Amino acid sequence: MVAITGTPAVQEQDEARLKELLLYRRVAWRIVPLAIICFLFSYFDRINISFAKAQMQAELGLSDAAYGLAASMFFIGYVLFEVPSSIGLKKYGAPNWICRIMVSWGLATAALMFAYSQYTLYFLRFLVGVMEAGFGPAILFYLACWFPKKYLARINGFWFLAVPLAGAIGAPAAGLILDKMNGFLGLAGWHWLFLLSGLPCVLLGVVVLWKLDRDIQSAKWLSTDEKAILQGNLDHDRAKALPSHASLWRVLLTREVALFAFIYFCIKLASYGLNFWMPHLIGQSGIKDLTLVGVLTSMPYVIACIGMILVTRRSDRTGDRKSYLLLCMLASAAGYLLACLFSDNSVVLMLALVLATAGSFIAIPVFWTIPQSTFSGLAIASGTAAINSLGQLSGMVAPVMVGYINDLTGKTYMGMLAIAPLLLLSCYVIARHVRNPKTA
Repeated sequence: MVAITGTPAVQEQDEARLKELLLYRRVAWRIVPLAIICFLFSYFDRINISFAKAQMQAELGLSDAAYGLAASMFFIGYVLFEVPSSIGLKKYGAPNWICRIMVSWGLATAALMFAYSQYTLYFLRFLVGVMEAGFGPAILFYLACWFPKKYLARINGFWFLAVPLAGAIGAPAAGLILDKMNGFLGLAGWHWLFLLSGLPCVLLGVVVLWKLDRDIQSAKWLSTDEKAILQGNLDHDRAKALPSHASLWRVLLTREVALFAFIYFCIKLASYGLNFWMPHLIGQSGIKDLTLVGVLTSMPYVIACIGMILVTRRSDRTGDRKSYLLLCMLASAAGYLLACLFSDNSVVLMLALVLATAGSFIAIPVFWTIPQSTFSGLAIASGTAAINSLGQLSGMVAPVMVGYINDLTGKTYMGMLAIAPLLLLSCYVIARHVRNPKTA
């Protein structure tokens, strides 16, 4: 009798799970592809100046020091205004605020084509950072308002695909613009690069405002029952979450923010080190053909994309964020060490760069599920903004530190080697101080 009466109950549970899965798949298809495209342009805007470097230096007469400062000005503006920008989420709502961010940074990026001296370049790069500040935390906050903890790593993984995709797609696209459009309508290739990477962001901002709903209850494309399922899962998570801080600013002074900020700083230090120096390392290994260098540079990013999907799904299935984050950082540290030890062997170097890239980039979405689950309410926005802003300091540190150590030692790989100890230290911090949200 138990088996007979139990069968319909089991079938009902299976049907409910399938209904929920299909519902979240539908929500993901509405939100995530647009978020990926937006983030891809966001990340490309950070690194597009590296592709424009040669033409821009020749036209503006910039020294390498002036170029380096211009590249870092973005991160100065970004870090200074990251936390203040997140406050706009409370007043205007995520879609409105994301739209504002994208339209303003798109116009600022396009305005870079009008830079006529190193000082106007400094100002405009700083302005792009100011305008883009708050974008990452706004998206993470928005995703956490739709998806419960059990789906967050997978959803974050899809969104963060934009980071390696920016490297895999952005490099050949930038090369094509710089080469084929140089002189078109009297404009240099680097002018077109900034214009064509900025204006689409303005259009995407408008699409965000039209496509994304403020919250679950305002979504007209969902039925009442579907809204109840989505909201019920979020309420279940919030009932088990740690109490929210009364003030948005009090969360910035917590131990959790300090620990997460250090870990994220190390993750981003590893990824930015690869962004800025991977082509150089590959070229120094004996590969001189620039086209081949470009193709080989894109390979680790492609593999990182595949790894993001597989690992984040596994993380969601097991609920074990800590172990996967630790393994990713250990892989990145091992990749850095091997890349430096075998910098003159192109085959081993490529395998090491794949390991370092996959480890550091896959770590990003796995990492963010922990702060998203640790904080609650609007503390998610201010907490992730603080962590993200401190992590982005690595964008100023990585290129300067690696370049300085390389010049000091005369060895191409020594600057990269200096990143490995910090990665190992982050592994210790993760192992010692990070807990799975599941058991928090």
